Amino acid sequence: MANPVVQEIIEKQVLTVAKAVEDKIDEEIAALDRLDEDDLEALRERRLAQMKKMAEKRSRWISLGHGEYSEIPVEKEFFSVVKASERVVCHFYRENWPCKVMDKHMSILAKQHIETRFVKIHAEKSPFLTEKLKIVVLPSIALVKNAKVEDYVVGFDELGGTDEFSTEDLEERLAKSQVIFFEGESSLNSRSGAKTRRSVRQSSNADSSDSE
Repeated sequence: MANPVVQEIIEKQVLTVAKAVEDKIDEEIAALDRLDEDDLEALRERRLAQMKKMAEKRSRWISLGHGEYSEIPVEKEFFSVVKASERVVCHFYRENWPCKVMDKHMSILAKQHIETRFVKIHAEKSPFLTEKLKIVVLPSIALVKNAKVEDYVVGFDELGGTDEFSTEDLEERLAKSQVIFFEGESSLNSRSGAKTRRSVRQSSNADSSDSE
């Protein structure tokens, strides 16, 4: 049987905590009660301004090609693309299986992360860029922020070393370099997440990456 003195101490502590929580709630309610019509109107206006600013950003992003995964046809256009958008994810590819796997995941993420421009460029048709950026292994992804290449994802080594990685694996890797907005949980909803967790079917004779 519990010691009556100990029991009394525990009960007092519980009551003290409960009173502190109750007082905190009362303070928050009182703060809300003190808001007058002008305060509420100011809050509404601030919220509307934030929503308007975000809508303008989204419109600008869409006008620049965000929200879709597109190809840069000639290498000189790479520079105008990275100057126009604050964040760019660029896939250097060739016509092989590993690059097709990367294409599928990039296409999904382009729609989920409208804040970032997702593009691809044919490495063999872009000799200047591949030499300047030291692109050797394909696929390679250049992660660009403010017109500067900040990081690379080379092959599949950071994605589990296999072409069976998930879209979420790539998403988390891009978030690590802060080239997409990410808050610890995949942006993919549960329905699409269930689909994209199933990786692209692995080719029986394909390597996880290919070198130039």
